This record gives sequence, C-alpha cells and structure tokens, in this order.
Amino acid sequence: MSTTLILIRHGLTDWNAAGRFQGQADVPLNEIGHLQAASMARAVSGMRPEVLYASPLTRTRQTMAPLAEAVGLAVAYDDRLKEIHVGLWEGYSGEEVDQLDPEFFPGLRAGKDMRRSAEGETAEETGARFADAVRDIVAAHPGKRIAVVSHGVALKQGIAKFLGWDWERSQQLGHFDNCSWATLELHHDSHWRLTGYGINAARMMSLMQDPSAEQRDE
Repeated sequence: MSTTLILIRHGLTDWNAAGRFQGQADVPLNEIGHLQAASMARAVSGMRPEVLYASPLTRTRQTMAPLAEAVGLAVAYDDRLKEIHVGLWEGYSGEEVDQLDPEFFPGLRAGKDMRRSAEGETAEETGARFADAVRDIVAAHPGKRIAVVSHGVALKQGIAKFLGWDWERSQQLGHFDNCSWATLELHHDSHWRLTGYGINAARMMSLMQDPSAEQRDE
C-alpha cells in the first residue's frame, strides 16, 4: 500500500507579480492566478486525490477550490502549512528590504538562510513546521493520495526537511512556480521518493503527448 503526496503552490497574486514580500499576509489570487488554479485542478484531479489539505490563507483556499469541486472532497486546513513569516517586511518591495537590511540579499546569494526581518522566520524554520504538518497528515491518512496547497518557500524547504535533507542539499531544489507541484511517494520499503518537482498543467500535458521530452530536458 503506497501513499502519495501532491504538493501544490498557490496561483499568482498581484504581490507576486509586483515582487513584494508576501509572507503570511492574506493576499487573494489575481485573474491569472484563478486561471492557473483552474488549469491545475483539471490536471491534478486526474491523479485522483483522496484527501485535501491547504494553508488557511485566501490565496491557497482559492487555489484549492476548483480542485475540491472537481473531486468532490472537503478541504482540511492547517496553520503549519502557511508561508514563511516575514514580519514587518509584508508588502515591501525588494528595493525597500535592501534598504532596511543591506545584508539580506548578499547573504541569500552566498547561500545563507537569512531571517525575514527581526520578527520573521528563516526558511529552515518554515520548512520544519511544514514537514511536521505533512508527517501528521500522512500518519492520519496512510495509503491515500493526498493533495496539499501551500506556498513557495514552505513547500521547497518543507520537502527538504520531510526528506531529511540539510540546508545545502535543499538548495538543489529549484524555484516553485505558481500552481506548479511536486509529488512524493512512499513505497513498500518505507522510503519516500521525490518523483516529480516543478510540474505544472502545461508541462504535464506536453509529457503526456511526448514522454521523450523528459529525457531531452536533462
């Protein structure tokens, strides 16, 4: 009996588009984000999820809504699935953050895990609480196909923590685009495998039409 996780990032918001620090601010999807969510729902519903979880923020609720409707399931919410807390930086542009903390972006470029303002979290702290939530979800639903809608930093670092990776190895994972997803599978040997990462509806459809494209991209 295998367990499958489908971990999905929310659709685009106006703050995403403007490059503003979003964190746990309750920003809704924009028009493009709703279209992305609808496309994701068509693709992921074909994977037949049996359990749905999401961060309780508006953008993740709105992203999950078309999938929940497509598969006819209720959604459970967990605060631990929220995005990294950025404290007083919510709504700030990169330029404004650079003025407030000139060491932040150089630290990121150097591969350091930088705290998002004095009041905020680090990426590893976010990943740890996300991974704790996913462990509890998996324990409650063994052998099920579970879809989770969350946020970019939480997903990337949460996957790494869930798999037992250290900070350096987590940096091998790429950026999580809006409404893309990763898949993890637990097999009979009790080992989790990352079986897909950065998948989106367009990518999924292109691979269904031409599976050899996966090899050409390597």
